[in-house]
Amino acid sequence: MAAQSFQKIAVIGFGEVGGIFGRDLADRGITVATFDILFDSPPVRDAMLAKARDCGVHSCESVGDCLRGSELIISAVTASSAVGVAEQAASMLAPGQVYLDINSVSPRTKSRMADQFEPSRGEFVEAAVMAAVSPQRLKVPMLLGGCYAAELAPRLAAIGMNGKAVSERVGIPSATKMCRSVIIKGLEALVVESMFAARHYGAEEAVLASLAATYPDMGWDKNLPDYLISRVAEHGRRRAAEMREAAQAVSDAGLEPHMARATAARQDWLVDEIASHDVKDRARENFSWRTLADAISEAENSHKPR
Repeated sequence: MAAQSFQKIAVIGFGEVGGIFGRDLADRGITVATFDILFDSPPVRDAMLAKARDCGVHSCESVGDCLRGSELIISAVTASSAVGVAEQAASMLAPGQVYLDINSVSPRTKSRMADQFEPSRGEFVEAAVMAAVSPQRLKVPMLLGGCYAAELAPRLAAIGMNGKAVSERVGIPSATKMCRSVIIKGLEALVVESMFAARHYGAEEAVLASLAATYPDMGWDKNLPDYLISRVAEHGRRRAAEMREAAQAVSDAGLEPHMARATAARQDWLVDEIASHDVKDRARENFSWRTLADAISEAENSHKPR
């Protein structure tokens, strides 16, 4: 028996991920509505509304308007907003509506959100997005948790999404993602710190050659350093926020989250350096970590007293 598909979907949060999902779902003939808090911000309102129109998505003036009549609600907001949005939505859902939270937050935060839905008539499902969204778009792998996760997975597949139910317990997918992120985002932060220091000493080629000899299949002598550092340059602020949630997850497990906190600080540092020295263009097209490191170093030296 074919899984029941969704005809109308709400996307709360129309940033990078919300925009990608909204456009791709609309392209599949699904009616998509969205609300973003920036719709109420005069400096960016027109640009955000134009983005929604370009994606074929209907922009709404409130969360309530966006939820009304939607069978599936995808929450793609910031980590700091996730609980508040869930609380607001939980008070509005009708029977049969499904709330899918894809935000990168700790297991405890996911559980707090799920608790808001206990008296609600809607279904809460958590999703842990396990890869960068932009390359795979709707097909990005997601781990699903919650009592409705197993029923939701085939319904997501019917609209082109890639969700795998892993537990009836809320928190397991998030724990998987957070613990993985300690490694993935931690590696990015380590590479920023190591390569920028090595560049200062003129030792980067020797360091990379040594890493390539030790881990010959990783690409240390190819594009791996550029890729890892580019992820921080482009998404470091969001990744730092995720690592603070990872730190909370580690702390909740009874461990002092030294590595997660340090990773968040280093991710934030690079974004701050790019912004304060106005080297944003060096962090985008034809990315080179060496060019970025040199630009930051030159900018810092130019501000030192002679």
